[in-house]
Amino acid sequence: MYLKTLHLRQFRNYRDQQVEFFAPKTILLGDNAQGKSNLLEAVELLATLRSHRATRDRELVQEGEAIGQIAATLEKDTGLTDLAIALRANGRRTVALNGETLRRQLDFLGVMNAVQFSSLDLDLVRGGPGQRRSWLDALLTQLEPVYAYILQQYNHVLRQRNAFLKQQRKDGDRPVPVSFVDEAVPAVELLAESAGSEAMPPDATQLAIWDAQLAAIGSRVIRRRARVIERLAPIAQFWHQAISDNKELLEVNYAPNVGLEQDNPAVVQQAFLAKIQQRAIAEHYQGTSLVGPHRDEVEFTINQTPARQYGSQGQQRTLVLSLKLAELKLIESVVGEAPLLLLDDVLAELDLNRQNKLLETIQDRFQTLITTTHLGSFDAQWLKSSQILTVEAGKIRPS
Repeated sequence: MYLKTLHLRQFRNYRDQQVEFFAPKTILLGDNAQGKSNLLEAVELLATLRSHRATRDRELVQEGEAIGQIAATLEKDTGLTDLAIALRANGRRTVALNGETLRRQLDFLGVMNAVQFSSLDLDLVRGGPGQRRSWLDALLTQLEPVYAYILQQYNHVLRQRNAFLKQQRKDGDRPVPVSFVDEAVPAVELLAESAGSEAMPPDATQLAIWDAQLAAIGSRVIRRRARVIERLAPIAQFWHQAISDNKELLEVNYAPNVGLEQDNPAVVQQAFLAKIQQRAIAEHYQGTSLVGPHRDEVEFTINQTPARQYGSQGQQRTLVLSLKLAELKLIESVVGEAPLLLLDDVLAELDLNRQNKLLETIQDRFQTLITTTHLGSFDAQWLKSSQILTVEAGKIRPS
């Protein structure tokens, strides 16, 4: 896939800027805080509907404006596709494909694929479990767009169950209304199994319903996370060995909060419910859900040593670079087309060996947008085959 044009209006520090891409590699050159990262963020939003730099749309809309817009033309094997996102400072965003507004944002996902690699990703190893879960979820959403809906369902049930636990802890006699999510039938069946024939008190019945829903939907999250790690791990291991000259062995392991003995929905759900029963007293006193994929971990080891605690800075950077290269290859193999690669100020963070390995891998195989404050990291051949754009105060011009 190839990004042909990008049009930003009232997005971040861009008032009205259109960019046409002419080469497989585009270097965005400029000082810090000029808008280079903002442009990559816009492409990331088109691919994933998420930003790793902002949590609210109002942060993305230019100050003083009500609406910000991102539009692009993408060339794929199937032809040209026009994508557009309208971001509202105080309202719901809308998305459109080929000029038609979509009722479901889920239908927008999977049209464009991109791998983002920024200096912030270097905290993927040494950061908290939440960062690794977010990374894994973002990858899964690109590989299987319906996962975004599954995760949304899970988070909805989790919030409702937490509210119930909190209320129960506060004054256990007052029941909280139950609102079922879609696909709750398996949850009801599980409830019937777990409840037994004896009648339960009203609040215990409601909690059992939430337990069953959490297990039913949570097991779908767990199983998908396990499968993607199983596919990603050997690719990342290959790249890590190549970059370390076969001196280091990387292992990527999924450590689910609920044991995963086999990839079977009923088995995972029953294991989920069993663990909820084990943690019932602790959940009651803490007023929050202690069981489920919201407490999963992804473990990285180098030569059988935990990379988070004991990996050197160089090893951790090699690890993250290997993960990003693995993402590229995995998305390409699943989707059937090479994704875009977005490199946001990472060359300065990598030593010469890692820079060379990254640039060698890219070549012209992946359309790449790369930000930098200077051109010293690129050899003459790279510069010759690249489109170089200067970014200054939200304006882009050819260099």
